[in-house]
Amino acid sequence: MGHRVKKIYLAVKDDEVTAAPEGARLRDFTQPWLDLNDKSVLVTGGTGSFGRHFVKTVIAHYKPRRLVIYSRDELKQYEMQQLFPMEQHPFMRYFIGDVRDRDRLELALNNIDYVVHAAALKQVPTAEYNPFECIRTNVFGAENLVYAALRRNVRKVIALSTDKAANPVNLYGASKLASDKIFVAANNLAGADGTRFAVVRYGNVFGSRGSVVPFFRKLAADGAGELPITDPRMTRFWITLTQGVNFVLSSMELSRGGEIFVPKIPSTTVTDIASMICPTLGQRTVGVRPGEKLHETMIPADDSRWTVELEDRYVILASFAAAAREAYLNRGARPVAEDFAYSSDSNPEQLDVRGLQALLAEAYT
Repeated sequence: MGHRVKKIYLAVKDDEVTAAPEGARLRDFTQPWLDLNDKSVLVTGGTGSFGRHFVKTVIAHYKPRRLVIYSRDELKQYEMQQLFPMEQHPFMRYFIGDVRDRDRLELALNNIDYVVHAAALKQVPTAEYNPFECIRTNVFGAENLVYAALRRNVRKVIALSTDKAANPVNLYGASKLASDKIFVAANNLAGADGTRFAVVRYGNVFGSRGSVVPFFRKLAADGAGELPITDPRMTRFWITLTQGVNFVLSSMELSRGGEIFVPKIPSTTVTDIASMICPTLGQRTVGVRPGEKLHETMIPADDSRWTVELEDRYVILASFAAAAREAYLNRGARPVAEDFAYSSDSNPEQLDVRGLQALLAEAYT
């Protein structure tokens, strides 16, 4: 998988990349390269949008020893087996289990090299109405995975987080913040040569289930006369599934333990998304829902003192990881300003219509 440079047109210039006038790079996050050939990989929550695209990517570029899908829904596993049958891909394994079950996790992690933790309860209203279930999966599940990975001597674990974990205002975000803290602190339990734990945090995913894009498209297909917009000022970060999978893989290769990796990705207003997808439909403001932010933040200003910047990502380092900080600085990272915050409204990479079209085409190719 070579390093491919793609470009989208943005509303502003990006001084960090070489581009045509008013252009900037649609980063692919393929570097540094992680070698999964002859390795065993397990994905928790592997039947979701991310898991399916992860499996597709691994099959296309690697020859792993085993690729294990760990999830609790047998119907989704059955449907996934139709897409990636073991007869064609003999390294595939489908393992029924719940991250709430530590013993089952430990059994599944036998002889596993790498773990991608994608299992979570992710719907904000669902978490608000079912708080105990959210905590059991998102927080206790993280704890169970840490213990199971340590006992099975897994090489690296990388957990998927969310922008909602930064200065959370809802239970889902709070539970993911707790999960992030668990994975960062787990490196203290592992010792110098034990399992390395890290986190990736990114925003809305084009093409994933639950994204606003398929929601708007469905409304248009069903004959809606207008689209519901929570607030015309609302902004969001955007990333494609391909970028997300590449970002996880490259961050796993880069990780030394305790980092939270944040990709440099563009943002836009929700009204621009609606106008591009359904230009003939009107828009109706319905108000911000409980637990919803007007703008997304992936790096709060309070974390700036621990954050360094690479060409295509930011890295929030653990406060105890002085050696890791020096290692990143030695490979060209630079500290961000002390009051730096990475938010969708102040993001210098704001998508215009052409950029949105390019991102949409990338997501649905």
